Amino acid sequence: MEESNTSPLALNGCDDWEVVIGLEIHAQLLTNSKLFSGTTTRYGAPPNTQASLIDLGFPGVLPVVNAEAVRMAVMFGLATHCDISRHSVFARKHYFYPDLPKGYQISQYELPVVHGGYILVSCAQNEIKRIGITRAHLEEDAGKSVHENFIGMSGIDLNRAGAPLLEIVSEPDLRSPAEAIAYMRTIHTLVQYLGICDGNMQEGSFRCDANVSVRPRGETRLGTRTELKNLNSFRFVEKALIYEVERQIQLLEQGGKVIQQTRQYDPAANITRALRSKEEANDYRYFPDPDLLPLLISEALIAEIEAEMPELPWDRRERFMREYGLSSYDSGVLTAERQLADYYESVVREGSDAKLAANWVMGDVMAALNREGLSISDVRIIPPRLNLLLQRIVDGSVSGRTAKEVFEIMWNEGWDADTVIEQRGLRQVSDNASLEPLIRQVIEEFPAQRDQYRAGKTKLLGFFVGKVMQKTQGKANPQQVNALLSAFLDE
Repeated sequence: MEESNTSPLALNGCDDWEVVIGLEIHAQLLTNSKLFSGTTTRYGAPPNTQASLIDLGFPGVLPVVNAEAVRMAVMFGLATHCDISRHSVFARKHYFYPDLPKGYQISQYELPVVHGGYILVSCAQNEIKRIGITRAHLEEDAGKSVHENFIGMSGIDLNRAGAPLLEIVSEPDLRSPAEAIAYMRTIHTLVQYLGICDGNMQEGSFRCDANVSVRPRGETRLGTRTELKNLNSFRFVEKALIYEVERQIQLLEQGGKVIQQTRQYDPAANITRALRSKEEANDYRYFPDPDLLPLLISEALIAEIEAEMPELPWDRRERFMREYGLSSYDSGVLTAERQLADYYESVVREGSDAKLAANWVMGDVMAALNREGLSISDVRIIPPRLNLLLQRIVDGSVSGRTAKEVFEIMWNEGWDADTVIEQRGLRQVSDNASLEPLIRQVIEEFPAQRDQYRAGKTKLLGFFVGKVMQKTQGKANPQQVNALLSAFLDE
């Protein structure tokens, strides 16, 4: 019995089973050229216009390793407490597929450039879990099979062939789909902070394969695993893992056996389907690439890279809490992306209150971006302009409510805050000389309510505030109106 006829939809009833997950994350490195050739890695070019003779494996051509890719791999290793191999080797990994023009992929096998580290991941209920990193090795990407726009055929685009990848292999330390997503997001954030990968999942520069197995709770031996291939969104990774875990549990509980195989996730049907039996290392016939010398990394190079390391996301999160007095949650949200953290910190350095800036960046700025499907790099209000708007809230020029209206106009029309406030007549009335006569007039217009207030019905203060705001068309400073009304009503 291989498959269960039941379609798993949610991760339920797993109390008797332990889930074991390991991820293989492929991060395309942000180099200007490919791993073994000088061909550009620019995304979006017409098919097969960025594939050189080296990428295509023509006879007589020789690969030359990209030194910048090596530096990026070392940088990742240093950030994840890994050992950096002073001596590593490139190997040929043989398999036959239409988008692999050479019939083999240059990768690393026995001697990877980075190995044996870990990363700390914040999981459910703020539990900090240590996830081991088995290795991170350099390899070239394959091409891409294109199935759209072809009837009964597939197209092959080799622009991506030879692009530099860092394959990050975790230990099987993840115990739920939620933990797997938390780990994947942590790696995603890290490679962006390091500047070694743009993390663009839609373009395929950050994707993963997931190895999944289940075993009876308390069992120490690993169960038979399946591998889910080419998952390119956090949502799909989670859905695919949930389905596959329940599929395996149901299969075992019905007396079947899990077959070691490679599977594909179908997001439309929300199921996984078998692709082929799972290959073992010997199926790939690894051997050292005869065209590439061993990769030697000196102590001096490691020291140089270490000295150039940027601030890491977890260090920045702690600094935001320490320097700006933010909560752990706010700091976590603001440092989840390097560009978002840079944007927030630029607003604060312009002079904004740190907590007020955090609220606006996490609130109105992120809401505007999400509404239009934009990233923080597409933000339409630069930090100095957001700071000016926040200053106008602080100095009483506009209320918090009016500031939101100003923000929307700034976002859609590109004006600065002062221009919007003046042109639209939104400046808040805050001077006592303007407010006092209006307030006395309102009190005189409603003598019955005045007398009731003075008799002890102090909740009527809100009634008077509303009347003053009506007379000023909502432009009066509410705090100031409250204070003046309280003083005049108590006379």
